[in-house]
Amino acid sequence: MNPIKSFKILLILIQITSPNLGVHHAKPKNEICYKTLSMIMMISAIMFEDDRQFRRSFQEYFEDSEKVFLAAAFADAENAVAQVKRHKPDVVIMDIQMPGTNGLEALRLIKAASPDTHVMMLTTFDDEEKIFAAICSGASGYALKSEQLDRLEKAMGDVSAGGGFMSPSIAAKVMRMFQNQLVRKQPEYADLTDRQKDVLQAMVNGLNRKMIATELKIGYDTVGDHIKEIYRKLHVNSASEAV
Repeated sequence: MNPIKSFKILLILIQITSPNLGVHHAKPKNEICYKTLSMIMMISAIMFEDDRQFRRSFQEYFEDSEKVFLAAAFADAENAVAQVKRHKPDVVIMDIQMPGTNGLEALRLIKAASPDTHVMMLTTFDDEEKIFAAICSGASGYALKSEQLDRLEKAMGDVSAGGGFMSPSIAAKVMRMFQNQLVRKQPEYADLTDRQKDVLQAMVNGLNRKMIATELKIGYDTVGDHIKEIYRKLHVNSASEAV
């Protein structure tokens, strides 16, 4: 959660719990505060997608979402950095294939200008090379356009938390990257802990988060924390020219 959002939530919580709310107008003020708080707690997102029909369907679905607020959607990524600075989203949804500035180029520009911005890549096909290149360039997750929109909504939640789930084939590529001797020799190399290796191997084996939690006898949220750290270390190691 970005600092501005955290500060707004703090201010509203202070208003809700203030003893001064015992006056006649307290109830409507409280209702406004709770409504505003619920809106702030939503994941904010902007989208870059050249497929007009998909973009419109996406916008229509999230008009009624109680979890994601889609602030804006753009047909190209030519001004991606400026739009990220303007909207300050929790998540950027970025199509990989676009005319002009493509998704990978826009991703690199966004991460250079705003390193803490979480980007979720969208792709029509399970293109392993492009997906892996996107993750190495700083993407915090990816999703196929063929996914149901409610699953994309959940994926955005995972990405906003720091790291989305990986398919077994992508997880295997990530595992090999961490085992690459050239990468391991880099001064800034960040190695995985034994537990993070267990989680990554479980993803290679095709287990989802719930199954990993059961298999490793750890909490569901703990699995998410490990995935977040795997992404963070992957991004650190991918900065090396050896990758």
